[in-house]
Amino acid sequence: MADEDVTVKKTTKLLGVRHLQAVLLFFAMLIAFSMRVNISMAIVAMTDTTQENSFDWSMQTQSVILSSFFWGYVILQIPGGELAARFGGMVLIIICVGVNSVVSLLIPTASYYGGWQIVCACRVLQGLSQGFLYPSVHNLIGKWVPLEEKSRLGTLIYAGAQLGTALQLMAAGFIADYWGWPAIFYIVGGLGLIWMVAYVFLGAASPRDSKMIGEEERNFIESSLGHVGRDQKKLPTPWKDIFTSLSFFALIIAHCGQNWGFWTLMTELPSYMKQVLGVDIKSNGVMSALPYLAMYLLSFPIGFMSDYILKKKWLTITACRKLSNSIGHFGPAIALIGLSYVPAGSVALAVTLLTCVVGLNAGHYTGFMLVHIDMAPNFAGTLMGITNCIANIISIIAPLAAGAIIQDENDPNEWRKVFYVSSGIYIAANTFFIVFGTSKTQEWNETTVTKDEEKTENNTKY
Repeated sequence: MADEDVTVKKTTKLLGVRHLQAVLLFFAMLIAFSMRVNISMAIVAMTDTTQENSFDWSMQTQSVILSSFFWGYVILQIPGGELAARFGGMVLIIICVGVNSVVSLLIPTASYYGGWQIVCACRVLQGLSQGFLYPSVHNLIGKWVPLEEKSRLGTLIYAGAQLGTALQLMAAGFIADYWGWPAIFYIVGGLGLIWMVAYVFLGAASPRDSKMIGEEERNFIESSLGHVGRDQKKLPTPWKDIFTSLSFFALIIAHCGQNWGFWTLMTELPSYMKQVLGVDIKSNGVMSALPYLAMYLLSFPIGFMSDYILKKKWLTITACRKLSNSIGHFGPAIALIGLSYVPAGSVALAVTLLTCVVGLNAGHYTGFMLVHIDMAPNFAGTLMGITNCIANIISIIAPLAAGAIIQDENDPNEWRKVFYVSSGIYIAANTFFIVFGTSKTQEWNETTVTKDEEKTENNTKY
C-alpha cells in the first residue's frame, strides 16, 4: 500500500502525456479565439478608404458582419455536448479548428468576390463549428485531467482564449500595416492547420485511446477520476434529472451572469471611454489587449491557489469553486462601480480599473467553469453545451439592453446605470450560485453505470 502511495505521488510530480494534452488544448483555445476576434481588427483596415482595395461598408453593415459569428455559435452548443459524449471530444475539436482555419483562409477571397454577404456566411460557418469548442474541451478535460490538477490545468487550457484575444488585438494592426489585412486571416488560418496536424498525431480522446501514455500515468488518471475498469461508452443522457436539478439551474445562472457582465464590458466600454473619458481605446491595440492580458496572467495564481487549497483540505471542492467564482464576479462588480465614477481625463485610473474589472474575472475559470465536470463528469460536455447556449443568448441581449438604457452617450449618469445593472447581475448571479450551487457529483451521473454494473454482478452470481 505504501509503495502504491509513493507511485501516485511520483506520477503527479512528473510531466506526462496529460500535460501534453493540456498544452495542445491551450493552443486550440488560443487559435480558435484568435479566429473569433480577428475580424474586429481586420474590418478597420478593410474599410479604410485611404487604402487600395477597401470596402465601402456602412457602420450597420459592419455591425452585421461582427455579430454574424454568434448567429451560428449558439445553434450547435447542446448538440455539440451530445456529440462529444457520443464520439469523444477529439473528433469535434479537430472539426472545429479545421473548419475555422479553412474558412479563415477563404475570407479574403470571399470578401473580394462575394461581398459582405459571403463574409457573413463565412462567419456564421465559423460560429457553427466553434459551437463544438467548449463542449469538446470540457469532455476532454473530464477524461484527461485528474482531480488533483483540475484547477491549474483547466485554467491553463481556458486561459488560452484570453491570450489568443490579446495577441490578436496587439498583432493585427502591425500585420495589416506590413503585409495587408488579408494576412491577418492567412496567418491564423495557417497556424490552425498546423495545430490540427499536430493534434491528429499527438492527441487522444482519453488515456485509454492514447498510444503514447504509460500504464502508470493511465492508472493514476483513471484512479483519480474513478474510471478504472470501466468501459467509457456513451450513456443515455438523463435530460429530466438535468433540467430538474436546482444545482444545475444555479450553474446556468452563474454562466449567464458572467456573460452579461463580460460582454457588456467588451462591447460598451470602448464607447464609454471614448465618449465620456476621451480615450479612443480601439485605436490602441495594446490598450485594448491589456485587460485580456491581465485576465490571462491572473488566471494562473488563481488556478494554483485553488489546487493548493484543495490539496491542504482547507476547503471542500464546492467551497473552493464558490470562492474562486466570488473573486470572478464580486471583484468586477465592485471595480465596475468605481469605474463609473472616474472623472474625465483620468486615463490612467480608468485603464487601471478596467484592467482590474476584466482581470479579476479570471476567477470564473476555477469557479463555475469547472463545476460542470465536478457535478457530472460523464455528461460534462452536454452540461457545458446547455449553459453556454443559454449564456450566449444573454451575450447578444446584454449589449442591446445597454443601448436601450443609454439615450445620451456623452452623459456619465446614463453609463452609470449600465454599470450598476451589470454589477447587480454579477452580484445576484453569484449569490444564487453560492446558495444553490454544488460540486458534489450528482446521483444521475452514475445511475446508468450503477445499474449496468449491478446487472453484470447478478449475471455473474447466478
